[in-house]
Amino acid sequence: MTTKPKVKKYDPNHASQAEGTVEARAEAISRIRKATQPAEEAPAGTELDAIKKEGLTGRQLRIARRMAQKHGLAATSDYDAVRLLRKKGIDPFPRSNLLDFAAGSSDNADAEDQAKDKITIQLPQTVKEKQQTLPGPEWSPAQRREFEIGQIQKDIARRRRRKLFGLFARLFAFVLLPTIIVGYYFYRIATPMYASESAFSILQADGGAGEIGGLLAGTQYATTQDSVATQEFLESKDALNRLERDTGFAEIFKQDWIDPIQRLPQDATLEEAFKLYKRMVTIGYDPSDGIIRMEVAAPDPDTAVDLSNLLISYAEEKINGLTELKREDQMRDALQSFEDAQEERRKAQEALIELQLQGAVLDPENVIAGLRARINEIEIQLQDKELELAALLDNLRPNKAKVDGVQADINRLEAVLEELNAEMLDASAGENSLARLSVRIQMAQADLAARDMMLQSAMQQMETARTEANRKVRYLTVSVNPVASQEPTYPRKFENTILAFLLFAGIYLMISLTTSVLREQVSS
Repeated sequence: MTTKPKVKKYDPNHASQAEGTVEARAEAISRIRKATQPAEEAPAGTELDAIKKEGLTGRQLRIARRMAQKHGLAATSDYDAVRLLRKKGIDPFPRSNLLDFAAGSSDNADAEDQAKDKITIQLPQTVKEKQQTLPGPEWSPAQRREFEIGQIQKDIARRRRRKLFGLFARLFAFVLLPTIIVGYYFYRIATPMYASESAFSILQADGGAGEIGGLLAGTQYATTQDSVATQEFLESKDALNRLERDTGFAEIFKQDWIDPIQRLPQDATLEEAFKLYKRMVTIGYDPSDGIIRMEVAAPDPDTAVDLSNLLISYAEEKINGLTELKREDQMRDALQSFEDAQEERRKAQEALIELQLQGAVLDPENVIAGLRARINEIEIQLQDKELELAALLDNLRPNKAKVDGVQADINRLEAVLEELNAEMLDASAGENSLARLSVRIQMAQADLAARDMMLQSAMQQMETARTEANRKVRYLTVSVNPVASQEPTYPRKFENTILAFLLFAGIYLMISLTTSVLREQVSS
């Protein structure tokens, strides 16, 4: 049941006391006019101070508060309700016509007439009062502090929720969404690739235990350089060019049914094909066991096997070429030394034969030795005859016939001795003497002996080089042959998706940490 509000009758004396003098009322009307105009507005604090100076009664303030509630204006106080009503063009205090008679001057009458045109009479009505807009009792300092602490806690909780929402939004935009896109590509778009795995090793020919390096022969350390060189060759553009000539490697990955990321463009350059080649062909060398492991991926399993076999054949040809080059390098010097030694020995032998032919003898030393032996023999015979002659002459009456015979023998022996000495002198002196010829022949024989030794040394060196070259022969042995895969090896959908998530999360974390550090440095 609603009760009608009691309306009090207008009392002129009370009205005059409440409103003040005519000048005060005129000033109030001018302020109302300013409040109702849509021109530039004064600041709220200045308007409230002006309203407080008007001397409004409590009843007028209550009427203004009810009118503000009726028009749906959120006023913080009674004076603020008056300000908001005037700002909206509503006069919260309808005046009676008796104000016109109390004006007392024609100048104020015109101003009041203009104000009455804009004044709408508002009678007091019953309105529902909202509890939250009515002024409550004054709070104690403890209650106000608790209220303010509660407001601060609510504000902190609101800001935390806002920051948490922003964090989840950034994580979704920079981590989850890219991960979803990458996972969709791997699960739905990526073309499956079939990998063919193979393993091969490079072995060295067995060498003798007594040879240099025999301790390392047959081990993986003896072929490390060759294995590394083979790996570098298989990962080079040279191998790609040979594959391109033999199988058309680029054409395999230019087919339309391959996804755009893995497909080569029709006008792909050698560099683009080489980047794809390095992704599809993976080669690794393990120095601990000396095995080269190779994995070749292709859109078709049979194609992957063919590519693997071709690469293994290329590697075998490369090893054979390296072996032949090493053997040629080692044998070249040895063969040259052996041929030079043979040539020098032949020259020394020809010089000896020429010297022997010049002397028309086979051995001048034997000729000189024979002459010396004959001279010695003649001298012995001459000595014997001289003794015999001396023995005959010792007789008192020597036999003249015997003495003459012995003297004739002595003369003949002396003549023969002189001839032998002259022949010996001719053989020992002069440019063409047997002695000089004998010395030249001895020198030629010594030179021939030296050339023989050098020839034997060159021959031994050549045999050693040939043995060393044979020992350094390399063989490529395939331990695991390539086999066609029945299931696609790539892409590894789950592993790649998880890797993409970790990658995006790491990038976001690094950027966030960097931004936080920079913000802290700038703020400090």
